[in-house]
Amino acid sequence: MSAVAHNFPARRFASPLVAQALDEALACGTATPVLAISGLQGSGKSTLAAQVVELARARGLRAAALSIDDTYLTRAQRQRLADQVHPLLATRGPPGTHDLPLALATLHAARDGQPFPLPRFDKLADERVDAAHWQRIEGRLDLLVFEGWFLGTPAEPEAALSRPLNALERDADGDGRWRRWCNHALASDYPALWQCFDRLWFLQPPSFAVVPQWRWQQEQALQRAAPGRSGMSRVQVERFVQFYERVSRQALRTLPAIADRVIALDAQRQVLWCGATPR
Repeated sequence: MSAVAHNFPARRFASPLVAQALDEALACGTATPVLAISGLQGSGKSTLAAQVVELARARGLRAAALSIDDTYLTRAQRQRLADQVHPLLATRGPPGTHDLPLALATLHAARDGQPFPLPRFDKLADERVDAAHWQRIEGRLDLLVFEGWFLGTPAEPEAALSRPLNALERDADGDGRWRRWCNHALASDYPALWQCFDRLWFLQPPSFAVVPQWRWQQEQALQRAAPGRSGMSRVQVERFVQFYERVSRQALRTLPAIADRVIALDAQRQVLWCGATPR
């Protein structure tokens, strides 16, 4: 798991839902299935991932969890993108700010039963943890749970990028160069990662409007878990989520029809219903 305090929502998911996630993943028939859990910031995907791993281990299985956040590019790598492509690429989060060769190598090694390290990223430091401190997985896993805020999301049509979506895009990306670059990365680079999933679950919030509050709660939990270390203020969080807004709204539009199972949440992250996507 990445950073600290991943399980910031105090509430846990109901045991039958966790068992269903584990059973569906194991039923895929692959030697090491990858269960992908997608959900916007603060939806509880890390909590669900941790519970699935916990249940798997209680059954005597070997399981681990990884977040796409743990494969962010280093600060220096993002700064190079900021210098060469667009200044907004210094900020982690949107498509194009992940080390996809690292993510793919990790998932492929897990599926092939090869030894591999689990990458880690320190969000308060905004930097990748030194590889010497990564947990190393030896031997074949029975399950890898991979979670992330936009897993499985397709790119937007070019026409949808013409107008700014929020103040960040209006003030810092008036010509659309940043959002077009990120959308191109989502279209061309990420599908290979999506193809590694055996099952995709989507934690669906009521709307994007709840995300700033959920992300602020997450930030507070991160800071409580690391006293003495600075993090983002409420104002900074409000701006930060604007980096994610465009792809988040695309996820809300598209993932309910793409995911194998959708878990609808209310504004307090209580499960309203869970259903399989018709095929």
